[in-house]
Formats: sequence, structure tokens, C-alpha cells
Amino acid sequence: MTVYVIDDHPLMRDALTMLVHRVKPGLKIIPVPKMNVVESTVEKNGTAELFCLDLQLPDTLGMSGVQLLKAKFPDVPLAVVTSSSASEFEERCLQAGADVFIEKSSSPAQIIAALRTLLITEEESEEEAANPTAGPTKLSKRQKQLILMLDQGLSNRDIAEKLDISEHTVKVHFWRLFRRLGVNSRTQALHFARTNGWLGI
Repeated sequence: MTVYVIDDHPLMRDALTMLVHRVKPGLKIIPVPKMNVVESTVEKNGTAELFCLDLQLPDTLGMSGVQLLKAKFPDVPLAVVTSSSASEFEERCLQAGADVFIEKSSSPAQIIAALRTLLITEEESEEEAANPTAGPTKLSKRQKQLILMLDQGLSNRDIAEKLDISEHTVKVHFWRLFRRLGVNSRTQALHFARTNGWLGI
């Protein structure tokens, strides 16, 4: 599995590389300093399994890095790990195709938790593809709770308070749920649940 860390600051690349290695020591991690060498770097080093992207690169502006990556590598999971404000960019990044938004000001434990979820989800997806009997709609207890809370119209903050977890963790749980269901939004997840008669779970 190859993870590409796209960040122009060597210290931040090294720090994120160290955190990714704490998630899974055997991962191959390739540092990339700017957007215009991503494609050639992937060609040289092998298929990307995950991109970790900083929004503030010398050759990108605002959302352009996310848009370029999703245009060239639409099926590769994307974690935006950046110092840019979540209030300004998180929703826009997710709508543009990013799978999770992580602020660099987050604690190492929070960053590790989000990255672990991304990587574990990819492994689970591969296992499900190899084992058709383990269908993609087999939900964990937590995922069932999330669907019920979505149906109640609760916000991330409300859900975090009810479950006694952080809002960041709620977002990571939703990311996993959406990946499991093959949807991109709360509305789509609720529609899927209603269509399949899950609101009695």
C-alpha cells in the first residue's frame, strides 16, 4: 500500500509520515512537494492507495489541489491535512470529493485516529470485495446509531454530545458509514436507509 503525502514543508511531511507509520508501520510513504509532480511521482512509485494533501501548496490556490487530484485519481481516497480553517474549507473539500478534512492543529491522537479509519476502511473494502457474503451494508452498532440519529435530524454537535465523543470523531464515523453505503451525504444515507427499511433497526 502506497500513501502519498503532498506538502511543501519538509517538517510537516516528516511529521505526517511519522504519524502514518504509527498507524501502519509497513506502509510505503512517498513525499511530494508540489502538485505538478504528483502524476509523475505516482507513475514512478506505484498506484496510490491514499493521498494526504495540504491545500496551501506553491502551485495550487484554494480548492484547486483537491479538484486536480479528484480529476486525475477519482477513485483514490483523499485526506486533506492542512492548516487552512475548517470553518472555511471543510465543507467545500468534502463536496469536491475529499474523504476527510483534518486540521494540522489537531492533536497527534486525532490525526492518527482519522488516518487509521481511512486505512482500515480500505482494508475492509478489499475484504468485502473478496468475500461477497460479507455485504457492504453490514453495519456496526455505532453505524446503526448514526442512521437513527440522522433520522432525528441531529447535528454533528448533538450526536457528539449524546455519544460522548468529539465532533471530529463523529465526522470520521460518518465518513466510514458513507463509504460502507456507497453514498456521499446525509440525505443519500437516509434515503438508502429508508429504501432498505432500516429505520426500525
